[in-house]
Order: sequence, then structure tokens, then C-alpha cells
Amino acid sequence: MTASPGLSTTEQASPGLLRAVFRQHAAGVAVITAQGENPVGFTATSLNSVAADPPLISFGVGTSSSSWPVIAHGEHIGVHILGQHQQELAATFARSGADRFAPPTRWRTGPEGVPVLDGVLAWMVCHIVGRVAAGDHRIVIAEAVVGDPVGDPAGVGRPLVYHQGRFNALRD
Repeated sequence: MTASPGLSTTEQASPGLLRAVFRQHAAGVAVITAQGENPVGFTATSLNSVAADPPLISFGVGTSSSSWPVIAHGEHIGVHILGQHQQELAATFARSGADRFAPPTRWRTGPEGVPVLDGVLAWMVCHIVGRVAAGDHRIVIAEAVVGDPVGDPAGVGRPLVYHQGRFNALRD
């Protein structure tokens, strides 16, 4: 096999290779929430639009995540699209052991009892319709029930993105 110009290394498939390759992939940043005995939530960069009719989304969640037991047995989740001004909120929901719903996080109980974050670019409450095993994660498929495509007026702006292992703002 001939190496392509500029190709410096190749590696066998591994978790490290996957992480390294996906550091090159810019992804939107969302927070997924659910209500159990207490509210739970986590930062997700795996959010995808799956279908328009019916309106389906998907995301991945680690089975070792503190949110997984609630999502594994729950019926509804909240999906929140973060703005570039919400890097600290994204970091809070990504941090293991953090009290994610304590101040300064602003939230309220929304439709279907799901925690809805304030100040986001947009949000939806979705009904979980499937959970698919995928290694140490589960792919959750959910159908949109209700939402706000504008979110809170304070949330108007540009989306937060994740690239090179950091939360970033888009550049003009």
C-alpha cells in the first residue's frame, strides 16, 4: 500500500484513535436533561436529527454516566442547544460529580416534568422511543413532543461548538 501525500501516521482502531479523529470534528453542544428522583443532565456533542416525520433525534449516553439510570427507565428527556455564551454551563454539565442544577444554573420544570434550562438558544422535550446498545454507550432515540426554537431571549446568538477538546465560539 502506498502512503498518501501528507499522511504521517496510521494507527489500528482503538478508543484513543477514535478520540483523536473526533477531535478534528466540530460538533454542536447540547445538554440533555431528565427528571428522576432528582433532576439529571449531561453535556452531549452526539446530538443528531434522525427524521423529520416523525420528528426524531438521537444522542449517545455512557452507561457509566450518573444520568443513565434515569434515562434508561424514563419516558421523557429535555434537549437544550447551547449558545457560545454558555461555555461554563456546558462545562458544569460535563463535570463528573458537579451539582449541575445548583446556582448559577437557571432552570424550571417544563412539559412532562422535564428540567428545562433557561437562556439556551432552543429546547425541546422528547419522548424516548428507543435505546440501542452500542459498546459502553446507549444510543437514545426520541420523538419531539414540544419545544421552543427560539428559547429564552437572553439565549439569542451563535451556537457553542466543541472542537479540539474545547468548547469554542464560531468565528466570522
